Amino acid sequence: MLTRVGRDTAIVCGVAAAAAALWRPGEWRVPLGVLGGGALIGLSFWAIRGGVDGWLRPRERGGVGAGFRLVKFFTRYAILTLAAYGMMVRLHLDPVGLLVGVTSLGVAVGVEAVRGLSAPGTGRRSR
Repeated sequence: MLTRVGRDTAIVCGVAAAAAALWRPGEWRVPLGVLGGGALIGLSFWAIRGGVDGWLRPRERGGVGAGFRLVKFFTRYAILTLAAYGMMVRLHLDPVGLLVGVTSLGVAVGVEAVRGLSAPGTGRRSR
């Protein structure tokens, strides 16, 4: 399921970037902002998944402690913050485009929820 959500996120982000390019034909900041927002949500997904995997996976022999995992988790978010800063301040990408790109994950999760509701044999009772 996570693979489908990731694929759908990339598709939604690409479609939104194409729509932004058609909406503002001569302006490159908006579609690149959408793609930058998609990259930010990909980094965020990587950070969250790595943190959750680190906390849920049992500690292996010679593994790292909880303190190191916590530092690693917050370091990932520091990288995410620096990437967002670089995109908005240094590259001058459109902030609304970044927001649209970041929301592509929410749209993809909504699509997956609708798929789950409409799929046969999901365990729902019919009335």
